[in-house]
Amino acid sequence: MRTAIAVTVLAVLAMAVFLVAGDRNARWEGVDKAVVEKYAMAAGRPPGKPWIDADRGDILPFLFLLAGTAGGFTGGYFFRDLFRRKDGEINGAGSD
Repeated sequence: MRTAIAVTVLAVLAMAVFLVAGDRNARWEGVDKAVVEKYAMAAGRPPGKPWIDADRGDILPFLFLLAGTAGGFTGGYFFRDLFRRKDGEINGAGSD
């Protein structure tokens, strides 16, 4: 009995997902196109060319990699200053 209820619920949820999903090939517009660009055009300011063309290649993952590397290096370099307790001991060290 429980198996039949579980299968029925899963089937209904699966059908709901497929019905709500609609056209999977359609491209959703972001806030910049749907809202910002609309008001910019109404104000007489047409959109310009972006500084970083994120539609081509893997530039965004590369920029995130660089930012993560810089953040990791900075966090590691200043580790003792970031995680020092008020008594001057580093957390987890020197508690013998």
